[in-house]
Amino acid sequence: MKRVLVYLGFVLLLSGLLLASCSENQMTDKKGNYDWAEKRAAMVQQLRVYAIEDERALKAMSTVWRHKFIPEEYLGVAPPYGDHPCPIGYDQTISQPYIVAYMTEKLNIQTGEKVLEIGTGSGYQAAILAELGAEVYSIEIIPELANHARKALTTEGYEQVKVLTGDGYKGWPEHSPFDAIIVTCAPEDIPQALVNQLKEGGRMILPLGVYMQRLVILRKKSGRIEKVDDLPVRFVPMVR
Repeated sequence: MKRVLVYLGFVLLLSGLLLASCSENQMTDKKGNYDWAEKRAAMVQQLRVYAIEDERALKAMSTVWRHKFIPEEYLGVAPPYGDHPCPIGYDQTISQPYIVAYMTEKLNIQTGEKVLEIGTGSGYQAAILAELGAEVYSIEIIPELANHARKALTTEGYEQVKVLTGDGYKGWPEHSPFDAIIVTCAPEDIPQALVNQLKEGGRMILPLGVYMQRLVILRKKSGRIEKVDDLPVRFVPMVR
C-alpha cells in the first residue's frame, strides 16, 4: 500500500516536476556538461526513500548513465535523473527511475539468467539488466529506436545486449526459454507467445490494460501461470 500511495503521488506531482525542469535545464547544455554524478546519486537516494531496497538494483541504477540513453535532442526537455518519464521521440518515453528500479527489483534478476525485454526504447532498462549480470535479449518495434538503443548500449559498454527490430508480441523463440521477461509497454492481454517462452519457474512483469493499467507479476509453475496484480501504472501501449 505504501508503494501504491507513493506512485500515485508521482502522478500528481509530475506536472509540477516538468515545469520545474526548465530552471535546471538552464544549467546544462545539450552536450551533457553537467554534474551528472551528483544527479545520479540524488536519484538513487530518492529511490531509497521510496522503499526500493534491493542493493544490487540500486547499484545498477547508480552505475548506468541514464542521460546517455536519451537522444541528444531530448536532453533539454526534462531532467534525465528527475522522478518522471523522459521523452525519447516517436511518442515513446524512458520510464521514470522509480518504475525502472521497482520492476527490476520485482524480477530479482540473478547473474547468468536469460532475460527477454519487450520494448527496448532507449536501451536504459536493458543496460540495468545487463549490469546485474543478465544475458539480455531485447525487442523494439520502432526501427529508429532500435538503432538508437544499439548505439547507446555499445557506446556504454553493453554490447553483449542483443537487440532485435520486430514485433514483441511474438517474443524471440530462438533464444527461449527465458528465466524472466520484462515488458515495458502495455498490451491489452498477456501475449500467449511470451507465456510459452517463459521457463518453468520463470517470472514475468508487465503493465496490462488500456485506460486503467496495472503492473502484473506472473510466475510459471507446473506449466500454469500464477498472476498477482500490483501497482497502478501508465505505460505507452504495446503495438504490433
